[in-house]
Amino acid sequence: MEELQQEIILLFWLTGINGAPILLAKFAARRFDYPIDGHQTFIDGRPILGTSKTWRGFIVAVLTGIAIGSLFEFSLLLSLAFGSLSMLGDMTSSFIKRRLGLNASAMALGLDQIPEALFPLSGCQNWLGITNEQIVWIVLVFFCLELILSRILFWLKIRSTPY
Repeated sequence: MEELQQEIILLFWLTGINGAPILLAKFAARRFDYPIDGHQTFIDGRPILGTSKTWRGFIVAVLTGIAIGSLFEFSLLLSLAFGSLSMLGDMTSSFIKRRLGLNASAMALGLDQIPEALFPLSGCQNWLGITNEQIVWIVLVFFCLELILSRILFWLKIRSTPY
């Protein structure tokens, strides 16, 4: 696969995985949105992840990862790992934001975008046959793309915040 073509596919994959929970939340409202952390708090008294990280979002993101992965003929195991690692990056961001005292809707530039791209690309690097330079390039483009798409989704009234 040509390098640029592969990078575009990986960007599409990341965007689909991370966009699926947002779209589902808009159309499913509060149905089946049980928080992953079960409303538990960490030793600092703050939520572990917060109410915006739900099992519904995790499941739809992983299923979207599998669907997009199969569309581009990636193995089921790779697709499952890629989607799960992206959500692990997203949950890591939420965990850190809660430790910093930021709520779910607070903007944390970089922290809100980088881990959800960096975790799956790094974790699946050997499977994907990509270089460290490609990972850096894809993460940077994903970062910019997410900022643009978030504004568009806000404008379309799909997101409640522009970031």
